[in-house]
This record gives sequence, C-alpha cells and structure tokens, in this order.
Amino acid sequence: MRSRSTTSISGQTGYAPAEAARRSGFSLDTLRYYEKIGLLADVSRTSGGQRVFTDDDLGWLVLFRCLRDTGMPIAQMCRYAQLAREGEHTADERRELLERHAVRVEEQMRLLQRQYDHLREKIRFYEQLPGSVSEGG
Repeated sequence: MRSRSTTSISGQTGYAPAEAARRSGFSLDTLRYYEKIGLLADVSRTSGGQRVFTDDDLGWLVLFRCLRDTGMPIAQMCRYAQLAREGEHTADERRELLERHAVRVEEQMRLLQRQYDHLREKIRFYEQLPGSVSEGG
C-alpha cells in the first residue's frame, strides 16, 4: 500500500515518513538517523508526534543521496548541512567543500573506468578461448 501525503498546519504539503522514505530511497531507519545526527533539522511533527516531511526536507534528502552515493563521509555531510543553516555568509566554504568532494569523485571515476576496462579486457580474453560459450550461455 502506498503512503499518502498529508497537509501540515502551515498549509504546505507534507509527507508521512513512509512516503518520504519511498520518494528519497532512504529507509525509515536512515531518515530517523539523519534527523538524530542533525542532517535533517526541524522536521515537523503532527499533534500525535508523527514526523511530517516537507518538500524542503525532500530536497535535502536528494542532496544527501547524491553525497552519500558519491562517497562523502557523514561528518562532511553534517558539516555542509551546518554551514547551510548558518546562512549565506558560508556559501564560499560550502562551495569549497563540494569542490573538494567533486575532485575525489572524479578520481574514483577514473579508477573505476580503468578497472572496468580491465574487466572488459578479461571478458574478451575468455570470449576468444576455444569452446567458450557466447552470449546467454
């Protein structure tokens, strides 16, 4: 069954935790953890105490997914979130943090490309062996 969005008191569209998890690709446990460590700040709650995620929260989760999937350590993600909440005067520091991360991602991509090329070379080797089964075998 699909979770439905809810409307928060301020009139903005909000999402139940299961819907936020579905939309972000994170587990409910990860959402709770990100809130606990301060990556997600000030998540709204219903009068019954259930978390309600906003479009802004989902925007943060999209960024966190990118950063996590590209190997940024949680401590750096927390630093970025902290800087963002401090205001515009931290824009240069945030940019620098992201630029350093992008350099690491580029290095990792080059390494993966070399390793991928090596794998493809090895596969071609095996495809050339007598008696090798081609596609689907």
